[in-house]
Amino acid sequence: VQEFHSKFYHPSNARIWFYGDDDTKERLRILSEYLDLFEASAARNESKVMPQKLFKEPVRIAEKYPAGQEGDLKKKYMVCTNWLLSEEPLDVETELALGFLDHLLLGTPASPLRRILLESGLGEAIVGGGVEDELLQPQFSIGLKGVSEDNIEKVEELVMQILKNLAEEGFAPEAVEASMNTIEFSLRENNTGSFPRGLSLMLRSMGKWIYDMDPFEPLKYEQPLQQLKARIAEKGSKAVFSPLIEKYILNNVHRVTVEMQPDPEKASRDEAAEKEILKQVKSSMTQEDLAELARATKELKDKQETPDPPEALKAVPSLSLQDIPKKPIHVPIEVGEINGVKVLQHDLFTNDVVYSEVVFDMGSMKKEHLQLLPLFCQSLLEMGTKDMDFVQLNQLIGRKTGGISVYPLTSSIKGKEDPLTRVVVRGKAMSTRVEDLFHLMNCLLQDVQFTEQQRFKQFVSQSKARMENRLRGSGHGIAAARMDAKLNAAGWISEQMGGVSYLEYLRDLETKIDQDWDRISASLEEMRKSLFSKEGCLINITSDSKNLEKSGQHIAKFLDALPSSPSLGSDPWLSRLPSVNEAIVIPTQVNYVGKAGNLYQSGYQLNGSAYVISKHISNTWLWDRVRVSGGAYGGFCDFDTHSGVFSYLSYRDPNLLKTLEVYDGTAKFLRELDVDDDALTKAIIGTIGDVDSYQLPDAKGYSSLMRYLLGITEEERQQRREEILATSVKDFKEFADAVETINDNGVVVAVASPDDVEAANKEKSLFSDIKKCL
Repeated sequence: VQEFHSKFYHPSNARIWFYGDDDTKERLRILSEYLDLFEASAARNESKVMPQKLFKEPVRIAEKYPAGQEGDLKKKYMVCTNWLLSEEPLDVETELALGFLDHLLLGTPASPLRRILLESGLGEAIVGGGVEDELLQPQFSIGLKGVSEDNIEKVEELVMQILKNLAEEGFAPEAVEASMNTIEFSLRENNTGSFPRGLSLMLRSMGKWIYDMDPFEPLKYEQPLQQLKARIAEKGSKAVFSPLIEKYILNNVHRVTVEMQPDPEKASRDEAAEKEILKQVKSSMTQEDLAELARATKELKDKQETPDPPEALKAVPSLSLQDIPKKPIHVPIEVGEINGVKVLQHDLFTNDVVYSEVVFDMGSMKKEHLQLLPLFCQSLLEMGTKDMDFVQLNQLIGRKTGGISVYPLTSSIKGKEDPLTRVVVRGKAMSTRVEDLFHLMNCLLQDVQFTEQQRFKQFVSQSKARMENRLRGSGHGIAAARMDAKLNAAGWISEQMGGVSYLEYLRDLETKIDQDWDRISASLEEMRKSLFSKEGCLINITSDSKNLEKSGQHIAKFLDALPSSPSLGSDPWLSRLPSVNEAIVIPTQVNYVGKAGNLYQSGYQLNGSAYVISKHISNTWLWDRVRVSGGAYGGFCDFDTHSGVFSYLSYRDPNLLKTLEVYDGTAKFLRELDVDDDALTKAIIGTIGDVDSYQLPDAKGYSSLMRYLLGITEEERQQRREEILATSVKDFKEFADAVETINDNGVVVAVASPDDVEAANKEKSLFSDIKKCL
């Protein structure tokens, strides 16, 4: 391992990237000093990845995967067909054309390969990510999960038939225009979300650079884009895309079909085989070997649990508190009114893009419709109107806008029992297309018809498959949602729409659609009437002043078209799940372990220092004990300052009880903590980095909207910032009292293996509720 590290993790095998407006000469001077340290040992072999030769004929692989006993195992197969597209690197224009082809095939719910596969009823959800071009050789993958054993070959045949038809017939001009607009909008907007643009550009360039190609090639899209558009305009889209389908997919024999077969015994067999191997290894060791292994293990554990010395930490360059702005980032906001509806405007430079959110109050919706809400939102985007089927509607959105989404929003509000409950319609468009944006939003809200029973059934199957994937791959999120649902009303609402409760609802709904579709369709229509009206509506818009002014007339027209119906009102949504320890059992070899409690209910008064302390707990105590020495892939804590819920969570964790012991040791860790000024300064600066996280204009406008909805004032933001900057060692000691209340009063939720749950209950009678989910 050391030899591998010294060979490949060496500056001679590195790629160094800078992004920013710092002084170039000073940057190179610092870099030169660093590289000079390695000059004596610079003669290293650089790593080289050799291309794989294309196969002479297709390959088929069948493997088993661990599955639970629940449900019909014969309907839990997966199949995915994969192509390696080329032996040689592709030129930029071909890569761009393949990216467009990928979007045409799979990029939206209306895309033919995605749509026809799902409509076939052969499986529950798409697997395979389409074109993947970040490695030396690009590849293409597509398949289905939730497939019956006798339908495996039918899925493969259907994939090939769809691609053959598309190669022969081409794509609809509206589909090509929609994909072209969507991708061009994305390239020009370059919206990397909360991810820094500099790092995003670096990662894009690395896809070529690490294979000794031009690092700037992936960043230069303008010329290849214009050339591709010119080719399509001159020859037609069929002449551009059909040869790509034929050459790289249909006539390409480098094809690997992977079939995954469910096996409820595989997990226990694998564990037994691992134990047998370890037993044999141990039996082959002498007493001296065992003693040496015990010594080396203790030495490693001591190293893992011993903090880095202060002098080593001081060697890492860092900012000082004097470098930190004393005021929070200001986002301009003007609160006005159009046609009796409140409008928030944010005057920011957006490169001629207009971002808008239309917010509706969920308070008038019946509680019994809550779990239907995510499917209702999906139906708005993926069902048709009287005049357009959903494919035409999707294409129109792609042609005229940068995208529209609809989703529920829930949060606790600090100091209030009732939670924030809203439905958000979010969209963006170039300034010349704002009228189209609001027209299409109105079309989605009022004209979509809830009549397509089979499409709705697809939504349910897809959602169920996504939830099952979350249980396996993101169990910490499932555990967090479940704990939240036991501790506050907003958490309960979110869990009903995205946790284990939602998965149970989907399974039940799937069996009811055929028997009770009329009632479900009527419920969707009733939800529309209770949600979308002027009453309780709020508009949020972000762009420069010129575009904000121009948008006013289109907003007024949109609002005029909204029905005006009085709020029906409903009972407060103050439900909770039972506050007991719970195990969510799935077939897994790793666990997701959570423990949480409400600090406000135990008397804690919020102080900005809590942000610093929470981050420090995650980065030191939980990192060292849960991840480094515990072997989990991650361990962290989170403090929701709106609700007061403080949560501990682990990710892909081989332990369960041991991790809970670490959580319960947090108060002792804080009381015994000896933080010098340097370490404290770094903790404060790291926290300010989170508070002042990188935001593009649309995110700034959205954050301002959230602060408005949650009642967070600029004075409160300033107060929290001052408290963060003034954090002292004394605050750490005082916070220990708050988190210690979780030891005895908190709730535990673990998404875990049956064996680990059984062992935990044998030793501690830990879980009073055990729920098998997969």
